[in-house]
Amino acid sequence: MQNHFQQVKDYILELNYNITHENQGDGIIMISKESEGISNLILGIATPILIIEQHVFDIKNKNEQVYKSLLQKNRDIVHGAFVLDQTGERVIFRDTLQVENLDLNELEGSLNSLSLLLGEYSEQIINFSKY
Repeated sequence: MQNHFQQVKDYILELNYNITHENQGDGIIMISKESEGISNLILGIATPILIIEQHVFDIKNKNEQVYKSLLQKNRDIVHGAFVLDQTGERVIFRDTLQVENLDLNELEGSLNSLSLLLGEYSEQIINFSKY
């Protein structure tokens, strides 16, 4: 895990993200890049996979239209998907990648997918967070 941890960390720094927290023992790196709309994104290195999670918004009142819209939007997302946490109240962007053959382009593609999603879908996300 240590080699994968360092590899992911090196890629993050090469992509000019800010590392706001790291715990090598737990395989966790938290990153931000405000210009891309990314804040407190969690990277979890759990060999053989890298888990990427970004909290997007909380669902205050369960609404079928919100769930339907999120599922429909999942179809347009290049990498990753909207998911719910265990409580069903937090919407998270999540992607998983294999660490064995992870390269800079693959990680950058996942992060760019999230950034693009947040940019083009921001109005709807803001509206959903008000429900």
